[in-house]
Amino acid sequence: MNKAVTAALFMVACSALVAATTLMAKALGRGVIDDVSLHPLQVSAGRFLFAWLVLVPLVVWRRPGFRGVAWSTHVGRSISGWLGVTCLFAAAGLMSLSDATAISFLSPVVTMLLAIPFLGERIGPWRWGAAMVALGGAWVLIQPGADAFQVAALVALAAAFFMGLEAVLIKKLTGMDSAVRILFINNSIGAAISVTAASFVWVPPTTLQWMVLAGIGIAMVTAQGLFIMAMRRTEASFAIPFFYTVLIFAGIYDFVVFRIVPGQASLIGGGLIIISALLLAWREGRQKDRHSPLSQRH
Repeated sequence: MNKAVTAALFMVACSALVAATTLMAKALGRGVIDDVSLHPLQVSAGRFLFAWLVLVPLVVWRRPGFRGVAWSTHVGRSISGWLGVTCLFAAAGLMSLSDATAISFLSPVVTMLLAIPFLGERIGPWRWGAAMVALGGAWVLIQPGADAFQVAALVALAAAFFMGLEAVLIKKLTGMDSAVRILFINNSIGAAISVTAASFVWVPPTTLQWMVLAGIGIAMVTAQGLFIMAMRRTEASFAIPFFYTVLIFAGIYDFVVFRIVPGQASLIGGGLIIISALLLAWREGRQKDRHSPLSQRH
């Protein structure tokens, strides 16, 4: 099996796990499990806490150093990630998984816009066009002015904003830290913040709910590992499109568990956002190829 096929399989598996975490968060938030609803702050606390517990043995084994850590950037990234996850879990509990997931895919557009002031990047007409397509898709999903206006979509938009901000900060960190150190610091700070926030709305989870919370944390950190392994085996422009299969998995999970069938607005809006995300990934790949040493030789 060549590296490209392996990378694609890793990314699809990552997508299935990411959609599964959103499904579990929705089930916990709606009181489907043991008829007790958990606040989104509690769910995100479980996500970070159990992910941190999974990473502790790896850190003990690898023993990465912690000198020269850019703590301010790590803290900013962790706060943004925590807010993004919490908003996404909250939105998933209020609307269909496919809609919440599709709106969260606006994060690459947010990353693009924030890269202008934070990273000094220049945005060309192709990227601006992709951004307009994505915003059009979000407009269809939110349905402003209609009877079906989804206030929960605004929460999903907030998730996209914070995830986009997190991605900008991750770009800054990847040039300074190893993947293990980034993951461990992020989940350590995220666990501290999320557990503190959850203490104000704490409801004692049942045994089964504790197991689901653990499942969210384990699934998320496993997904992060699969994402990193996929990105290491091939170009981002090839691997990233496979990540958007998370929308397919979200739709399947929502139908199987909650019997929710995506409507026309969901299909059109989600489709537009996915097209814009794929266009951004393709354009980024073209730019990298154009500036690579091999292309410059020819």
